[in-house]
Amino acid sequence: MTSLIAPSILSADFCRLAQELETVQTADWLHVDVMDGQFVPNLTVGVPVVESLRKTTDKFLDVHLMIEKPLRYVEAFAKAGADLLTFHLEADHPSGIRAAIDLAGRLGIQKGVALRPITKAEAVLPYLADIDLVLVMTVEPGFGGQAFMADQLDTVRAVRALIDKHDPACRLEVDGGIDPATIGGVYAAGADTFVAGSAVFGQGDRAAAIARLRGACHG
Repeated sequence: MTSLIAPSILSADFCRLAQELETVQTADWLHVDVMDGQFVPNLTVGVPVVESLRKTTDKFLDVHLMIEKPLRYVEAFAKAGADLLTFHLEADHPSGIRAAIDLAGRLGIQKGVALRPITKAEAVLPYLADIDLVLVMTVEPGFGGQAFMADQLDTVRAVRALIDKHDPACRLEVDGGIDPATIGGVYAAGADTFVAGSAVFGQGDRAAAIARLRGACHG
């Protein structure tokens, strides 16, 4: 499966977001972190920003919902232009996560589930046949710029084994502390989609930063 680089706009300059997007045209996806101040102790962007992004770019919008009871917002984010919505398994009762996945599917967008570092890989099993992506967090969700948690490589390996057994078409994304020093180990553990914030937007030449990540991924 082709590896994808997904810069996180959480690390971009929101005062000039359209210009920032122009600097990451060589990336594959754009990663949008939505935080509600409840599921995680921070507030970020919401539906209006996704709408603005959709008007500004044709990039695939990978929208990561770090919010309580995400079912409430599936339709709004789908209408705003999200291409994929990822729901944290810890954010609702399993029936609520199932309902969110089902609704996203009916609305014609891709869907994923995300795991915090405290959550075991096996938690994805009830949903694996019906999703397009599993996101493994290699930091605690809620803030950008955190240090990579190397112990989460075991979770990445475990999720890769489950995907290979039950749903080989499902992508395995990793988010948290991804940079040229960490991406190779994550790739070797089985990930194929990589969220990078400051490793892209914190660099002067974003195209070169993306190229470094691609090279380190396979190097």
